Amino acid sequence: GSGGCRGSGRRPASRGGCALSFCHLPSVRFIPSLQETRRAGASLPEPSDLLFQRWGPQQRRFRTDSEIFGAMANSLGTSGSEEGAAAVSQQDRVVTEDEWLKKWQLRNIGFHNEEGHPLLKKYLDIFLSGRNGLKIFFPLCGKAVEMKWLADMGHHIVGVEISETALKEFFTEQNLSYSEETVPEIPGAKLMKNPSGNISLYCCSIFDLTSSVAGKFDAIWDRGSLVAINPCDRERYASLMLSLMNKKCSYLLVTVSYDPSKHAGPPFYVSDSELKRLFGQSCDIKQLEKIDGLMERHRAWGLDYFWEVMYMLLFK
Repeated sequence: GSGGCRGSGRRPASRGGCALSFCHLPSVRFIPSLQETRRAGASLPEPSDLLFQRWGPQQRRFRTDSEIFGAMANSLGTSGSEEGAAAVSQQDRVVTEDEWLKKWQLRNIGFHNEEGHPLLKKYLDIFLSGRNGLKIFFPLCGKAVEMKWLADMGHHIVGVEISETALKEFFTEQNLSYSEETVPEIPGAKLMKNPSGNISLYCCSIFDLTSSVAGKFDAIWDRGSLVAINPCDRERYASLMLSLMNKKCSYLLVTVSYDPSKHAGPPFYVSDSELKRLFGQSCDIKQLEKIDGLMERHRAWGLDYFWEVMYMLLFK
């Protein structure tokens, strides 16, 4: 089925604008049982890479690994687990641009980490790989304090964020002056830069920030970005990220894992198999660490667990 994301008629969210994209799911999405799904997979003489990734190597883990099976159900719509079925329901969730802007206006920004993310600090050496003067991308950057931290190390920071409030707060809170300029390639966009020019933040939709505008990057820090993108726009997002990576780019990515039947998102549940579906054809994906990220606000959503999972993606 090609069920397009159903918005409210408002401009689509920059963290997942769905007006121009559709959720392209495999044709076996509506196979009603695991047994039939297996038969369908087995009957394909030359399964696509997508199906092979999902069904070939993982098949014998269905009965013993509920998370893997839930992820399969998420991707293919099988009814084999409640978690998978709930994740499928998230496929239709659309957060508009107006809703994201309102979060900043109402200070509903529990996703902002004032101390910086501990996993970035822990894996900084792997992220930088001994390189100096890197060009580092922060997708959906908000007012992330790590931008100033890495800039002070001599790296060049480029961020993109739809909320002008967030960007202005970043410069104010970091005691940085800044200038504003228009972006000829992106109507209505602003580019905000500090005087030394090593922090450049674009105020626009992330999908407008192509490599022709921003160039390619040596490293990407993706915390709170992929998990904020509307699920129907993940393929579009993955394509954009891949197009922004240079050949030796280090892509550190943090996903979240929780029971999606208890929270509609964002942040959205992103399974290991979903990550492989999006990036596995182009990148080697290594899980570095999984940490308990459960906080009081997550409990208020009705969650019993909330994991943050960090991956390193490198071009094959």
